[in-house]
Formats: sequence, structure tokens, C-alpha cells
Amino acid sequence: MSKQLSEQSQYDFDLLQRITKKDGVALSELYDRHSTLLYSIILRILKEKQEAEDILQEVFLKIWERAVMYDNTLAVPAAWLARIARNRAVDRLRSKGFRTRTQEADIENFEEFFAGDVAESPERLTMLSSQQEEIMIALSMLTNDQKELIEFAYFRGYTQTELAEHFSLPLGTVKTRIRTAMGILRQKLRHLL
Repeated sequence: MSKQLSEQSQYDFDLLQRITKKDGVALSELYDRHSTLLYSIILRILKEKQEAEDILQEVFLKIWERAVMYDNTLAVPAAWLARIARNRAVDRLRSKGFRTRTQEADIENFEEFFAGDVAESPERLTMLSSQQEEIMIALSMLTNDQKELIEFAYFRGYTQTELAEHFSLPLGTVKTRIRTAMGILRQKLRHLL
């Protein structure tokens, strides 16, 4: 890997390496370190506690089965875990037909995802709070149209084609806005990756 992992990411990487050898203690430690954050991602997407709890268990089962597939050159461990959680939640959202209900419900603002109502150690909360603040600053650099597309794509599970239809925009416009927004976020948050 061309860049140095942070101390926390290195510890997560070491845990994943142990999980590839079917070390249950390592899985338990990884769960303790990341379950609250992953649960909050899943819950934001599904809006149902029982479903979110079920998906969280599926996520850690998938980690147990596929830790060997983790590639540290593509993402830090926390980002890889978050992507698995998001993808599993979106799959459930689509398979269960949750989207209609979610659209009709009062959806919390995209920024509220980063407000963090997790009960963790003070050290972890301080780190998350700092990262959340940096994410909020990066998000503030996006246009409202970009933020809305990012929210619908990443937290409601819309495909780009569905976004184009929902917002009555050309597909090319949707792709450009999302690509531009992700580029801005990637540039501003590069040091967190």
C-alpha cells in the first residue's frame, strides 16, 4: 500500500488478517469497534430497528466469510465495513419494498446522519466528532442538488437511472453531479481515507 495506515486502521487491518484465519476473538473485537457505527448506517437506510439488527448480524457474517477479500490498497478497513453495511441495507430495502414507505415518511436531513447519537467511549466519540465535523465541512461545499442526489443514492438506495426519473433530470446530468460531488468529497476527506 502506498500510503501509511493510521494507527486505528492498522489495528482494524490486523483484526481482519486474524479473521481470515478464523479467529473469533478478532471478529468480536472488530464488532465492538464498529458495530455502533455500522448499525447507525443500516438504521438510517432501513428505518426499522429489528431489520437493522438483522442486517448488522448479516454484515458480520459476511465479514467472517469474506475477510480474505479485503484489499487494503482500495480502502481503509472502516470504509470497507461501511460499504458492506450500506450495500446489505440497500439490498434489503430493495428486496422488501421498503422504498415506498421510506419515501412517504419524513426523512431526516442528510447531515443528521453525521450528528452521531452513538453511545461509545469518550475517545471514540471525540474522534468521530472530529471526523463528522470534517465531513460536514466537506458536505457544505456541495450544492443542494448534489447533496440531495448523494442522499438519495447512498442512503435511500436509488440507482442513477431511478434518480434521473425521480428528479426529472437527464441521466447524464445525474451522473455528472454525483461524480463531481464525490470528487469534491474525496479531495476534501482524503486524509481520512
